[in-house]
Amino acid sequence: MLDRLALEADRLAAFLQTGGPVLWAIFALAALIGTLAAERALYLHHRFPAELRRITGDWPQSRPARRRLARYRRTAILSACRARLGATLPVLRVLVAICPLLGLLGTVTGMVQIFDTLAIAGTGHPRALAAGISRATLPTMAGMLVALPGLYACHRLEQAIGRALERLADRLPLPA
Repeated sequence: MLDRLALEADRLAAFLQTGGPVLWAIFALAALIGTLAAERALYLHHRFPAELRRITGDWPQSRPARRRLARYRRTAILSACRARLGATLPVLRVLVAICPLLGLLGTVTGMVQIFDTLAIAGTGHPRALAAGISRATLPTMAGMLVALPGLYACHRLEQAIGRALERLADRLPLPA
């Protein structure tokens, strides 16, 4: 089992080395995006339900008798919960948007390597050109492969947050 894991780690390191330093940055970004998305999902599904129970349990006692004051208080509670639930979503969206741009940067650096090879060796060395083409295409592919699931995760989290806030709003009735 450990031998298999070590072999896969070596393969991953070789793949990342083939793509150059930009591919390492995309890999680190992928790990950060996954961590942030998992943290938000865990908060939403494990910590927020306890907060929801606490808030809805306190609402009948703390609700002002006047409708206007109760509406202001309810709005403040919903706003605070929205801020807590979506705390890392802006950062997550920015990181997802950076991934294709890093892929493009990898393409440019790979193309520069190809042009350097052409300037030094000419067109008679196809292996040298293939290495540059590989270095140019791998980061592009990796940037897209990280961005697409990241977009999906952002969308799903936004939907789940919206549903959680609707549940909370439904459980905070206003006085008649």
